[in-house]
Amino acid sequence: MKALAVTKTALTGNYAVAHAVKLARPQIIAAYPITPQTTIVEKLSEFVAKGELKASFVNVESEFSALAVVYGAAMAGARSFTATSSHGLFYMYEMLWWAAGSRAPIVMAVVTRTLGPPWNIHDEHNDILAIRDTGWAIAMASNVQEVLDLTIQAFKLAESAYVPVAVGLDGFVLSHTVETVELPPQEIVDEFLPPRNPDLPMRLRPGEPVTMGNLPADDRLHAEHLKNIYKAHQEAKKLVKAIDAEYGKLVGREYGGAVERLWLEGAKYAVVCMGAWCGDAKEAVRSLRREGMPVGLMRIRFVRPFPDEEIAELSAMDKVVVFDRDITPAGGILGREVASVLGRDKVVNVLAGLAGVDFKADEFKKAVKHAVEGEYGDRVVLL
Repeated sequence: MKALAVTKTALTGNYAVAHAVKLARPQIIAAYPITPQTTIVEKLSEFVAKGELKASFVNVESEFSALAVVYGAAMAGARSFTATSSHGLFYMYEMLWWAAGSRAPIVMAVVTRTLGPPWNIHDEHNDILAIRDTGWAIAMASNVQEVLDLTIQAFKLAESAYVPVAVGLDGFVLSHTVETVELPPQEIVDEFLPPRNPDLPMRLRPGEPVTMGNLPADDRLHAEHLKNIYKAHQEAKKLVKAIDAEYGKLVGREYGGAVERLWLEGAKYAVVCMGAWCGDAKEAVRSLRREGMPVGLMRIRFVRPFPDEEIAELSAMDKVVVFDRDITPAGGILGREVASVLGRDKVVNVLAGLAGVDFKADEFKKAVKHAVEGEYGDRVVLL
């Protein structure tokens, strides 16, 4: 592959989102500020104000309105973007279903943050995982470079599968952390992501009135529509890998599709995680392997479409340790979903890093050791 004239710079995760969106050339951006997302849309508004991005930036009074604006824009054929976090995401909740139900190809950055009460602005994954059944595709980045690449890929996925896509990045851990990033040339992104083909069956067009979202004459039509959303996600599964591969050929970075696999060949144990703290998990697994433990790691990049086939690759493992940075009365969300594929007896679900509490590589290492050696008496472990 010919060497690219990339721009190497230092960016926070939030600024990486903004630069990725700029490279994607959206036509409509609408958002309402909320910590720790705010600097994404501040930077985008700056790009628009300076004429560096030819887009309409719509200031709104709430997160609900922000998603309503980009929903309408997407249904009219525009490439559209918004961003939010935590309680702002929950304020959008009704519109999330309308956007997914209409198969509006929106991209939304979700900077993950703990939900109250009490008020807490630090990292947790409950917010983004709470939307897993709405019909949105959901991706999680693990470093600032991937934040940029995944955001660009999200536009391609949304506009190819006609599903809205949420790109998750950990609040403060990625959103406000500066890392070295390579920006691909604009012409390469243009080749990968040409202008949107807005030929939607139900596209809103001036002078061509349509009824959208009204009561159906026959509920069986609605039922068929819901089945089609499921089918769209099955198609999106294939597209995730194909889009990642296409992007990799153009820019030289490929992530493995829906999951990243490390050291799984010949392993007896596996660690499963998602998000930024997978960097610490990798360090822990690498250390354990040096000590002779046959352990590998699978990082979940896409929670939706759910990578059940990829997770099933772990079925031969003696034990699978799933780390959740979320909590529900039934345990960890990722842990329960992995157990739905592999069976409950194989999975040890470790819940840690809640409310933004640091969970470091040595703590990952200790937890994996305890899980493998059977020192945890329960299948759900609270650390």
